[in-house]
Amino acid sequence: MADLAEGADDGDLIAAPAKIPVPESVAEAVRTLIRWAGDDPEREGLVDTPARVARAWKEYCAGYGEDPAVHLARVFEEVGGYDEIVLLNDIPFQSHCEHHMAPIIGKASIAYLPRDKVVGISKIARVLHGFARRLQVQERLTAEVADCIWEHLQPHGVAVVIEASHSCMTARGVRTPGVGMVTSRMMGVFRSDERSRAEVLKLMGY
Repeated sequence: MADLAEGADDGDLIAAPAKIPVPESVAEAVRTLIRWAGDDPEREGLVDTPARVARAWKEYCAGYGEDPAVHLARVFEEVGGYDEIVLLNDIPFQSHCEHHMAPIIGKASIAYLPRDKVVGISKIARVLHGFARRLQVQERLTAEVADCIWEHLQPHGVAVVIEASHSCMTARGVRTPGVGMVTSRMMGVFRSDERSRAEVLKLMGY
């Protein structure tokens, strides 16, 4: 049985492999931040926090350790003559903004119009998560997902629409909760043909 992740007894229920070692320089950086925020990193409730934070950030940024395009390597060409839009709607994701390292919580709708090959539907979600699990801005995340699918599946068209809430705006700064940001990238026929674009946006609920 896999060991439970650090902090599993206080709300983190995800099973994980053996704990990765945390460099002392990383742990000390977290202690420094705690001190700077006004607390004591040596008090009981915080003494294990540096290691927890370090491992959490390794998980949040797991996308740096993978190439999302790998998920598109296995394709299927026997699709029974299917030549219409393939759409995954409202895929939830979490990322962190590169400006404040604050959470970005959102959902993505990703569509493509196959030319002669398709991929398993879970692979599209894995591409999204591979790019999302990095320090990001929403505009770049949208473009990276679309470009990856366009390059490796070579479809007739790709459409990506992302809606997200940014904690750097809702929890600090202007402190305006309830505000969502929408970004989109249309490629191929979804960019050049108005009817195709209208069709895919309607399927996405826009």
